[in-house]
Amino acid sequence: MPPPQQRPPWRLSEGNRRVFDVLLAGGLFVLGVGGHLVVGDAPGMLFTAVQVAPLVVRRSHPSLVFVLVAGASAAQALVHDLPVAGQVAFPIATYSVARWSPRWHGVGALLVGCVGALVASWSWIGGFGAPEITWDAVVPYVVTITAIVTTAWALGTAAQTRERYVAGLVERAEQAERMAAREIELAAQDERARIAREMHDVVAHGLSVMVVQADGARYAAEKDPELAVETLATIADTGRGALTEMRRLLGLLRSGDTGVRPQPGLVDLPHLVEEARAVGMSLDADLPDPVPDVPEGVGLAAYRIVQEALTNVRKHAGPGAAVRLRVQVGSDIEVEVVDDGRGASSYDDGRGHGLVGMRERAALHGGTVSAGPATGGGFAVSARLPL
Repeated sequence: MPPPQQRPPWRLSEGNRRVFDVLLAGGLFVLGVGGHLVVGDAPGMLFTAVQVAPLVVRRSHPSLVFVLVAGASAAQALVHDLPVAGQVAFPIATYSVARWSPRWHGVGALLVGCVGALVASWSWIGGFGAPEITWDAVVPYVVTITAIVTTAWALGTAAQTRERYVAGLVERAEQAERMAAREIELAAQDERARIAREMHDVVAHGLSVMVVQADGARYAAEKDPELAVETLATIADTGRGALTEMRRLLGLLRSGDTGVRPQPGLVDLPHLVEEARAVGMSLDADLPDPVPDVPEGVGLAAYRIVQEALTNVRKHAGPGAAVRLRVQVGSDIEVEVVDDGRGASSYDDGRGHGLVGMRERAALHGGTVSAGPATGGGFAVSARLPL
């Protein structure tokens, strides 16, 4: 049973935040100014209006709003020695500057609030008509006001820290998503390159066999029609096999079951040898019997290396070349294909796709491939694939 999906935290939209700030400032303005109007406190009305009005833009200009509110509160302490309803704007402004301004702005607002708590307490006690201002009377007010300002600052700082943390998580998630997309792209490129190598091996091998058989059938058609018919049948079988391999490769590009046979491996090497001998190649093969179980990827690489090496013999070694094939399986797979043909000059100095594909296949499994002139003439391909 899948876990229940968690709802995202409820948040105000950008437009609703502006509406909230307007309603907050408007509500405090109406209550504060109305209250002072009822008791006939004109200075209280004025200072309340001045302190509350800047809260409308407390999100977009928090530091400026705090400076205006703190300045109005300082002016009030000099002119009006009684608390006013607009005094509630100070902790709101402190929260705002700690929430949306740089960290040092919030620390500065906290220090200003602590100093303001002492000044306001001293002024208010005198305004309350106390005959003497003592520290015993001032301290409770200072502690209360400082606690309110500190709480507002702490809440704003915590909210800013949480927002930065969430922003960091979002950034890391986006970075991880970009890296995943890049890895998918690189994997797709590797897969395209692998399929290109597979297609090269299939097409080159199949067509080389068909070309040799077609040339033989053309010459045999005049003297031995039955041999020509057999050769044409071999061409058809080779073509069908190549088409089957191509369908399998194209099936890799589709999802789901393709309905084609598995990829070839060591067990298919005898068929490859028989196919090469059928087109007239003099091939001496030393293959493992019975064929041991090896990983599919390594078996496919060994098969393709042998297939490409035999294809190159047909294409470059010249007529009448004899080939020796040896495949041994122990702690690793050793492949050796040596011919006595025309030598390395006909292999285009190893720059063809076939030799490059061999090396790439071997390197994919931590193996190596060496290809070059053989001792006494001809060309040799040796590969080692660790198991």
